[in-house]
Amino acid sequence: MSRKYFGTDGVRGRVGEFPITPEFILKLGWAAGRVLGDGGGKVLIGKDTRISGYIFESALEAGLAAAGMNVCLLGPMPTPGIAHLTRTLHARAGIVISASHNAYPDNGIKFFSAEGTKLPDEVELAIEAMIDQELVTSAPDKLGRANRVDDAAGRYIEFCKSTFPEHLDLNGLHIVLDCANGATYQIAPKVFAELGAELTVIGNDPDGLNINDGCGSTHLEWLQKKVQLQGADLGIAFDGDGDRVLMVDREGRVIDGDELLYVMTTHRQRMQRLKGGVVGTLMTNLGMEHALQAAGVPFVRARVGDRYVMEQLQAHSWELGGEGSGHLICLDKTSTGDGIVAALQVLAAVVESGRTLTDLVSGMDKYPQQLINVRLARKVDVLATPEVQAAVAAAESELAARGRVLLRPSGTEPLLRVMVEGQDAGEVLRVAQELAGVVEQTLGSG
Repeated sequence: MSRKYFGTDGVRGRVGEFPITPEFILKLGWAAGRVLGDGGGKVLIGKDTRISGYIFESALEAGLAAAGMNVCLLGPMPTPGIAHLTRTLHARAGIVISASHNAYPDNGIKFFSAEGTKLPDEVELAIEAMIDQELVTSAPDKLGRANRVDDAAGRYIEFCKSTFPEHLDLNGLHIVLDCANGATYQIAPKVFAELGAELTVIGNDPDGLNINDGCGSTHLEWLQKKVQLQGADLGIAFDGDGDRVLMVDREGRVIDGDELLYVMTTHRQRMQRLKGGVVGTLMTNLGMEHALQAAGVPFVRARVGDRYVMEQLQAHSWELGGEGSGHLICLDKTSTGDGIVAALQVLAAVVESGRTLTDLVSGMDKYPQQLINVRLARKVDVLATPEVQAAVAAAESELAARGRVLLRPSGTEPLLRVMVEGQDAGEVLRVAQELAGVVEQTLGSG
C-alpha cells in the first residue's frame, strides 16, 4: 500500500500548508497515541530550534493526551538523542519535530519506535488509517498527562561521551564546531569540550529563524573560512537536527560522508575491530567502493535513504553504513544515524592513529561525478524506453570498470536525475551530457 501522509522520513512540508498545520498535527498525535499506545504508556517529544516547533509541540501534546498517552517533553534535542532517550526511558515511542536540513519555513514530524528505530511501514500505515477516523477523546479519568524531562540534555551528553574510547581524549585538538543554529547548539559543544578539545563554536545562537541559514552541513563556507582563520586542526558541521555530520580538514577541504565512512571503516580494520562490511547507497562515490574493495572490505549499495541503509545493515549483521550527505550509522554505538556519535568515531581514528584527518582520507580517491536533471514531458518508466536503454548500455560499455551510470526518477515530479561518475572528469562530463541529451530528445518536456 502507498502512504498517504508519510514520506521516507515522516511527515514534512511548509508550515501552515497541509499537512503541516496545527489541526492535522493534533490529529496525527491522537492517531499515533491510539496506534502506538493503545490508551496507555508514555511518548517523548523533542524538537529542533525552528520557531514553529512551539505550535506543533503543543498540538502533539494535546492529541496524545486525548488518546490517553502521557507525554514527556524534551525541548530542543538532536533527533538521535530522542531515539536514544526513547530506548533508555522505556517509552512507547519518540517523536521529533524537525525538517532536518531544510530552512525554517518547513517543519515535519518523524517517529521512533520503542527500540529507537524508524517505525515499520505497517505501523505508519496503521497511523494513517487512524487519522481518517473521527477523533474520540478518552474518558476524563483516562486522559494523558505531560511533564518536562529536565535532565534530557545531560543524559544524552553522557551517552555521546560513552561512545568515545575510554583510554583516549581530545586534548591537543583544536576543533571548530558548526551547530547550524539547530538542535546540537547546547549539546555538541559540551560533549567535545568535556572530552578535552579546544573549541571554536559557530552556528550556536538560534533565534527560531536562522536554523541552517548559511551554516551547518549544507552550507560549509563559514566553517571552511573559520578553520583556516583559526588555524584549527579540523572543523565539524552538523545539520539542523543533528543526524548528519560533515567535516573540513585544516586546509579547508570538505570531507563528505563517504570519506568519513571510509576513515571509520579502515581504522576499525587496522585495529581488528571491523565487523563485516559497509553499506552505502546508489549515490555512494565509486571511489569509496573501489578503495574498500582494495582493502578487502565487503560493500553493498542500498536505495537512497537511511531507512534502506539500515535494512541492509540488519540483513547482513554489519555495523557501519551511510550516505555522502553525512548520515552515518554506527550500529554498535546507537540505533540510528547520529552526527555527534559519528564525529567521535572519526576523531577516535585521528587520535588513536596519530595521523591527521587529511592523511586518513588519502587512501580513498573520490571520483568526479556529474549530475544532470532532465525534466520529462510526463512521469514515465524511462528505463523501459529502448532509446534510453541503448544509450545507457553504450555509456556503461565506454566507462567499463572506470565508472558507472545511474538514472534516478524523482519521486515527486516528472524529473530524471542522470548521474555519471568515473576516474576521468572530462569523460564523465561528456558521457553525462550525451546520455542526458538522449533522454531529453526522447522524453523531455522541452
